[in-house]
Amino acid sequence: MHVQEAYWRELGLWPLWVPRENPSPAPPEALSPSRADGKNQEISAPPPALPDLPVTGDLRRQVASCTRCALHEQRKQAVFGLIHPGSPWMFIGEGPGAEEDARGLPFVGPAGRLLDGMLTALGLERGPQVSIANVVKCRPPHNRTPSDHECATCLPFLRQQIAQVQPRILVLLGKVAAHTLLDTSLPMAQLRSRTHLFEGIPTVVTWHPAYLLRTPAEKAGTWADLCRARHLLTEPT
Repeated sequence: MHVQEAYWRELGLWPLWVPRENPSPAPPEALSPSRADGKNQEISAPPPALPDLPVTGDLRRQVASCTRCALHEQRKQAVFGLIHPGSPWMFIGEGPGAEEDARGLPFVGPAGRLLDGMLTALGLERGPQVSIANVVKCRPPHNRTPSDHECATCLPFLRQQIAQVQPRILVLLGKVAAHTLLDTSLPMAQLRSRTHLFEGIPTVVTWHPAYLLRTPAEKAGTWADLCRARHLLTEPT
């Protein structure tokens, strides 16, 4: 079995058709890239600029030693992320879990394995083409959702990571990343239905892999979101 086919199966997208007694056509947006030609997309205005931390060239050290919010008190280590300056893709999640906290790497638990499958389905893999980060760099106790204050406190680190990478497409995984980066409280259904801009970078919102593990029926919609991101990345400027 081709490796991409294996992950299409994992995403619930294979086979592409299944014979039925009373067949009904599958919605095309679940199987192919959504249009991004301006006729049916909405571009959000970028959020107001926020103050950044000083750029010192040693951002990793700043993250590792940060004590600006209470999350540092129970962490084993801060999880900086996988940052590759110049990578065209950048995926941003919520925060580290227990396994990420132990290993110091983002998305290495079950949700990380699903993210790797999503990357493989796109013909990508972790490395120079893909940067991965989280909104907060320290694990929230009991894997709870980080608070607005914790997200705002950590946001300057993330903004600098994005500035270092200068990606051509941002993919925001889940509500926390979307609300923090886009400075909005809109529901996911509305956020996923349009293309946004973050500081001039085309930005797509989709479900977090951890949510997909609990709600496999949303995998097809997530695949459509990723296809739209790929289309935005490859369409002529």
